Amino acid sequence: MTLATSLFAPVEADLRILRDNLRQLVGAQHPVLRAAAEYLFGAGGKQLRPALVLLAGRATVKGSDLTPRHRRLAEITEMIHTASLVHDDLIDQSDTRRGVPTVHSYFGGQVAVLAGDFLFAQASWYLANLDNLEVVKLLSKVITDFAEGEIRQSLMAYDTSITLEDYLEKSFYKTASLMAGSLKAAGLLSDLSSPEADQLYSFGKHFGIAFQVVDDILDFTATAETLGKPTGSDLMGGTLTAPALFALREQPELRVLIGRKLEEPGDLEAALGFVHRSSGLERAWALATDYTRQAVEALAVLSPSPARQALIDLTDYNLSRRY
Repeated sequence: MTLATSLFAPVEADLRILRDNLRQLVGAQHPVLRAAAEYLFGAGGKQLRPALVLLAGRATVKGSDLTPRHRRLAEITEMIHTASLVHDDLIDQSDTRRGVPTVHSYFGGQVAVLAGDFLFAQASWYLANLDNLEVVKLLSKVITDFAEGEIRQSLMAYDTSITLEDYLEKSFYKTASLMAGSLKAAGLLSDLSSPEADQLYSFGKHFGIAFQVVDDILDFTATAETLGKPTGSDLMGGTLTAPALFALREQPELRVLIGRKLEEPGDLEAALGFVHRSSGLERAWALATDYTRQAVEALAVLSPSPARQALIDLTDYNLSRRY
């Protein structure tokens, strides 16, 4: 099952419109910024986040078609997500993402900072023009959450005293906040009641955390060719995720390796071995499964429809994906 041909089927035509619009929406006058934007939106990402917004819109809108404001919200969501990736890659000094050179490795660090800032600014401009104060508040909070998540990740690097709750909070800020906020915003644009819109927020929050946990599991289990980055790169960079945190409770030797920042030859390989010999991966899968269950339960507020079913199917896909 692929995202494009199956799970996104109810909004595939909408996504084609979105892809056509994004590069025009950025509208950077400077040729370097324009080139960076065209490079980003031509890279062929999964576009999961705007698809979630479009699916939520189709599952809730009264009438036969999405409104222009739903479509613009999906575009804003992708712009915010893309801006955050540009900055994340620069901070992490990642040369590639999914096997494609990152903006800073292709255009340089200064352009990457400016391109990310410009995308955030453009997204904020289009957000304000939706003329819905509650939606503006929701998405503005997302942008501050990205910064909070990045700061927390930096401060917690190689810190073996962090708790699972710390990890889940950071995962919300970096991944789930955008899904939760943009899905609730889609419901508000469909004139859902506040309790119903809150359930869309709950779906986005729980699905987003489950998505991040699966990403973190794959950092230990997928090949470098599949990931587009070396196996264990998060751990090597000092980011302790669910599998490592669970493993630390069973493998005290792992604490020693992380404490010295995996700097000695063979440390990363030994650390990966400790995680695989523990129940860390199994317990992380259980965590992702529990958050998935809570996400699906939140969708009970929606009437049955192809779009609602696609949202449910996406939760199943997340638990089965390998990249």
